[in-house]
Amino acid sequence: MKAVLMTAPGSPEVLQLQQVPEPKLQNDTEILVRLHAAGVNPIDTKLRQRGTFYPDQMPAILGCDGAGVVEAVGSGVQQFRVGDEVYFCAGGLGESNTGNYAELTVVDESSVAPKPTSLSFAEAAAAPLVLITAWEALYDRARLEAGQKVLIHAGAGGVGHVAIQLAKIKGAEVCTTVSSQDKARLVRQLGADHPILYKQTDFVQAALDWTGGEGVDIAFDTIGGKTFWESFPAVRVYGDVVTILEPDSATNWKAARSRNLRISLELMLTPLLQGLVAAQQHQAEILKQCAQWIDEGKLKIHLSETYPLQDAAVAHQAIATGSTTGKIVLIME
Repeated sequence: MKAVLMTAPGSPEVLQLQQVPEPKLQNDTEILVRLHAAGVNPIDTKLRQRGTFYPDQMPAILGCDGAGVVEAVGSGVQQFRVGDEVYFCAGGLGESNTGNYAELTVVDESSVAPKPTSLSFAEAAAAPLVLITAWEALYDRARLEAGQKVLIHAGAGGVGHVAIQLAKIKGAEVCTTVSSQDKARLVRQLGADHPILYKQTDFVQAALDWTGGEGVDIAFDTIGGKTFWESFPAVRVYGDVVTILEPDSATNWKAARSRNLRISLELMLTPLLQGLVAAQQHQAEILKQCAQWIDEGKLKIHLSETYPLQDAAVAHQAIATGSTTGKIVLIME
């Protein structure tokens, strides 16, 4: 089969299209999926640059997000049959016999959900990682409730654009940072109540003004660095801050402590990295619920660009610019 291999850590040019043996079912709960599309996420670019979680298993096939058709099932598989259309976030962290920048992949059924019927394979492949991340951050970590006010950073981005919608589905009000008027229009279409053009406006002051000086109930940081700790004064006393990045050494923890904030560090890859089957099943349930909302028209996936599989390096370069909206996907031709 054709696959894009990461031959060594480095620049996008280390991603090379090659012919490789097809992956094989190794456990009775695994399924073989013929991929139609694979999502490209920032974690892919980080692993490509610094090396994978399994450096002794190089070369590696990257890509956590996939969508395709079940081609074979293990003897213990209960939920899926050959011919089913599925989507999932699994593999792609450097472990052999996994990864979605390929024509075929093997996935345990615990991580898989039926594909939303209203989405193309490309749209479906764009969805799993960002849906799970936003769900876990807002619903599981911050325990979002109806009527709360939420600040979401980078609302036009991959995680941000679904976080806005999940917050609105729960009945929250949303302000969100964006870099341009075009992105402000996009987030309004997704349901955001108050876009903040952070290049022109102090987002902390804007959030305080929006909440009558009290601060938001929840701040969701998808950017990291100083954006994480600069958000502390924008959050009400006893509020929540969730970040999907690792806090840096410059973080001003005193500002968080003085406001008695609850800090959550969201990493949706933990179940995959630690082999937590129950947690992987929870993530699959998230995808099932989101598929229902997508098919009901309550949740949209913003797919900004697609590239053929052989142009994985170009897709990585596009993500590196930091200016893309929504998601980027590789298409198997």
